[in-house]
Amino acid sequence: MTVPTGRRERKKAATRQKIADTALRLFLAHGYDAVGIREVAAEADVAVTTVFSHFASKEALVFEQDEDFEQRLVRAVTDRAPHEPLIPALRQEIHALVRHCTGDDAAPVWRMIVASPALRDYEESMRLRHADALATAIAANLNLPPTTTTCRTIARFVIDAYTLARETAEPQAAVDEIFHMIEAAWAVARPAQGT
Repeated sequence: MTVPTGRRERKKAATRQKIADTALRLFLAHGYDAVGIREVAAEADVAVTTVFSHFASKEALVFEQDEDFEQRLVRAVTDRAPHEPLIPALRQEIHALVRHCTGDDAAPVWRMIVASPALRDYEESMRLRHADALATAIAANLNLPPTTTTCRTIARFVIDAYTLARETAEPQAAVDEIFHMIEAAWAVARPAQGT
């Protein structure tokens, strides 16, 4: 996550984090559907409008690191060394993200997400958006049109690798297993100028 540099930016980031932490604590204690935005705002000691200036929806409160997740995936493509292969760079980032999301403290959050149709739908739309951003980064990195089927497919595979691995008993081993398949697909289908 980008660290805010100015005082105002740090204060906004602290308020955002306070709102997200408060919401998650209330959702886990009382149930996602039982807690409204007004309760979150009151408990966080902010106005409802402040909540909505930081989060577009109630669901976004649960997925408060959504933008950071997407940026990390894009940076795995754009910030890698000139001759570093694409797929290993993405594998490394997915390993890190899976480690973060499979810790013991994450289990109650995932149970809450699975139990809520609204949160499941939000997560699905978020995954599709992440896949689109990743496909665009891959295509740009290879000087290809953003709608290139190969780039879009690999991006979806990478996002699905994260989701599938997170749901297994051995997430890190699952990432490796899935990425063996992704590497094989990329080797066959990658554009001529691909890495």
